[in-house]
Amino acid sequence: MDFPFEQKDIIKGVFLREFSENVDPMELVWHQDERDRVVLVKQSRGWQIQMDNELPLDLDEGKCYYIPKMTYHRVLKGDGPLVVQITEKE
Repeated sequence: MDFPFEQKDIIKGVFLREFSENVDPMELVWHQDERDRVVLVKQSRGWQIQMDNELPLDLDEGKCYYIPKMTYHRVLKGDGPLVVQITEKE
């Protein structure tokens, strides 16, 4: 399966993801994750996150976002790349 990002593992349960500025917005689909996640935004310019039944929120650099497991969500493309550090909770 191809993903719309590149990922580097930092330590167990923590990884860095980069979405290219050239990613096709059609690849940024609604999905669920199997674990709770905390997402720290390292780089973002106009990117957003949208949770199920909610309006999109700006992904602000330096801010953390909590995504409960099995909650539908997606990212919406901005300008330039999006770089996030994701920590999965057990």
